[in-house]
Amino acid sequence: MSMSDPIADLLTRIRNAQMVAKTSVSVPSSKVKVAIVQVLKDEGYIDSFKVTGEAGKAELEIALKYYAGRPVIERIERVSRPGLRVYRGAGAIPTVQNGLGVAIVTTPQGVMTDRKARANGVGGEVLCVVA
Repeated sequence: MSMSDPIADLLTRIRNAQMVAKTSVSVPSSKVKVAIVQVLKDEGYIDSFKVTGEAGKAELEIALKYYAGRPVIERIERVSRPGLRVYRGAGAIPTVQNGLGVAIVTTPQGVMTDRKARANGVGGEVLCVVA
């Protein structure tokens, strides 16, 4: 059976793993998922990640990050979904918690944070928000 929203599945697996204090979580890999996880790593929300397995059945292993026994990611939510895509121009990309959080945006220049997209002057699809 095919999955209708693999990005929402990725976010839900991260959220569920952190609720039970897992050190890592494994998800099926794709180029978009790797790009999203790379942004999370660059922003300091996760420790590390690696892609394991062969091309057809590649798995994405994500090492979760905790601070003082609490998960670093307090909120991770999907914004754009298959039934309702959310596209924003460079000036209309939302800020998350007055800049304390980050919105992950896919643009023609690749997957990046809301701050980087505004600085580059490009808009795109708002995939998710993380705080």
